[in-house]
Amino acid sequence: MTQALVGVIGGSGLYQMDALEGAQEQVMDTPFGAPSDVLVTGRVHGVPVVFLARHARGHKLLPSEVPYRANIHAMKQLGVRYLLSLSAVGSLREDFLPLDMVLPDQFIDLTRRRDSTFFGQGAVAHVSMAQPVCPAAAGALARAVRSVLAGEGVDAKPTLHERGTYVCIEGPQFSSGAESHWYRSMGAGVIGMTAMPEAKLAREAQIAYTTLAMVTDYDCWHPREAHVNANMALENLFRNAGRAQRIAAETIRLLGAERPVSEAHSALKNSLITQPDAMAPEVRARLADLLV
Repeated sequence: MTQALVGVIGGSGLYQMDALEGAQEQVMDTPFGAPSDVLVTGRVHGVPVVFLARHARGHKLLPSEVPYRANIHAMKQLGVRYLLSLSAVGSLREDFLPLDMVLPDQFIDLTRRRDSTFFGQGAVAHVSMAQPVCPAAAGALARAVRSVLAGEGVDAKPTLHERGTYVCIEGPQFSSGAESHWYRSMGAGVIGMTAMPEAKLAREAQIAYTTLAMVTDYDCWHPREAHVNANMALENLFRNAGRAQRIAAETIRLLGAERPVSEAHSALKNSLITQPDAMAPEVRARLADLLV
C-alpha cells in the first residue's frame, strides 16, 4: 500500500487537493470501521501525501457522523507523521475577521456523542493534551501562510493569527446567542464542530497535528454583524479555498524538507498504562498500528 508522510483532512468546501500528482484512490478499512471516504494518495512537491475529505465528497456526513477514529487510524496505516487539518470556523473575537486565518493552539471540547479514544476494552492509555498542537508542524504552517499571503501582491489580505483557542461543539445546529456569549467568556477565539476528537485521536496515534482554521463569520454574538448561516459560511470559505490549497501545498513542501521531530511522535511512551505484553492478543492486534 502506498505510504505517505503528510496527511491532509479537508473540511467543508475542501473535498479534493488540487496539487496532488499521481493521485490514486485507496479504499481502506480499519478496526474502527471505514473512513469518511476513499483516501487519495499522491505527491505534492515530491512529498508523499494522503488526502481525505472529512465529510466525504459531496458533503454527506454531519460533524457527529464523521468516523474520526477510522479516519485517523487509516492515516496511521498509511504512515502519516504530520497531519494538517483544514476547517471553517466562526469568530468569537472582534479582531478575528471573516477570511482571517487562525492557527489554534488550544481546544475546548464540548462534544458529547463521539468516540474520542482508541483505547478501552482491554487497554488503557492517558495521553497528555496540555499542548494539543505540534509546535513544529504549526510553525511550518505559519510560514506557509505568510509565504502565500506575501506572494499574492494585493493590499487587502487576511490576517494570520498564530494562536487561539478553538471551542468544538456538537452541532449540527449553530450556537444560540447565550451559548455564543458563554464561549467568549471562556476565552475561546473560534468555534467549530470538527477539531475534536480529531486532535485527541491524532495524539493517541502519535501523529503531529496542526490545523488551519479559516474564519467565515462572527457566529451570533456580534451586535452589528449578521448571524451565521450555512450559506454565509460556505460563501466565505469558497473565497478562501484557493488560498487554502496553496497554503497546504507549501506546508507539505516545508514538512517534507525539514521532517521535524515532534513530541507527538512518542506520545505513548509515557502514556500507555497497559503494556502490550499484558494485552489480550485481539487487543494487541486492534492497536498494533498505533503503537509504532
